[in-house]
Amino acid sequence: MTNETTATRLSSVPPTERRVSLQRQELWAALAFISPWIIGFVVFTAGPMIMSFGLSFTDYNVLNPPKFIGLANYQQLLSDARVRTSLWNSFFYAFFHVPLSMMVALALALLLNRVGKAAGFFRTAFYLPSITPAVAIGTLWLWILNPRVGLVNRGLALLGIAGPGWTTDPNWIKPGIVLMSLWSVGSTVILYLAALRNVPVDLYEAAQIDGANSWRQFRHITVPMISGTLFFTLIVNTIGALQIFTEVYTMYFGSMQSGAASSAGLFYNIYIFRQAFEFLHMGYASAMSWLLFVIILILTLIQLRLSKRWVYYEGT
Repeated sequence: MTNETTATRLSSVPPTERRVSLQRQELWAALAFISPWIIGFVVFTAGPMIMSFGLSFTDYNVLNPPKFIGLANYQQLLSDARVRTSLWNSFFYAFFHVPLSMMVALALALLLNRVGKAAGFFRTAFYLPSITPAVAIGTLWLWILNPRVGLVNRGLALLGIAGPGWTTDPNWIKPGIVLMSLWSVGSTVILYLAALRNVPVDLYEAAQIDGANSWRQFRHITVPMISGTLFFTLIVNTIGALQIFTEVYTMYFGSMQSGAASSAGLFYNIYIFRQAFEFLHMGYASAMSWLLFVIILILTLIQLRLSKRWVYYEGT
């Protein structure tokens, strides 16, 4: 009787109301499944962002309550020479790191795509440095780039080349950090390899029949077909490059004795950290963080706009 009564009641409900009720149930179920992410986003991302935006208009040193000072922190950004220096260092690093890491990763992916059965081993070998702790990478490369006993200069000495002071000469500190960054291109290699294996083989066969050489195949088939992945890594690598911190801080600032790196190795995120946790200028550090957010947002929007000219999406 109960089942019959329920069926009778359901049959008496208009189809539109049943559809709305089902959609509401699905909505609540979806919200329940993603609630851990929503809570984490509000507590660890959105909440701190709103808090830092408020603090950027205050003078706050953690020990005393925040004191509202209006736009004074943002005005100080315009006159702080170390802000300009750290931004220049970050842009210099991003300008060289992003294209170099993409080119190296693509070259390795093209080689892996031809290896065959051994690709699994090399794929793992290339990816392992990406999961190495950043502190360990900074410590390791501090020794590798050591001007006297480092592996890089020893290798150059075998070729009769006098190696530069990678960690002591201000002119070579940033190039040394760019060189270090190529250590962790494994994750990008994996993405490019997956994209390469999704390129239809028929396109290459047709190109070979038409007489296209390897370079023309790469330029007119490979690059357009993986342009979506190239664009994704361009954005991600640019954002990551402008936020580099751990490796450089471990190498040059961890002992609080930065030496030659006090200016040449002072990246923007490091300067934010020092203002916040060494000098306890939380309000000023918050304003610096929002400046970086705006810069990254503008660069991302520019890249999105320019992508329409060279990114190819199959089926569009």
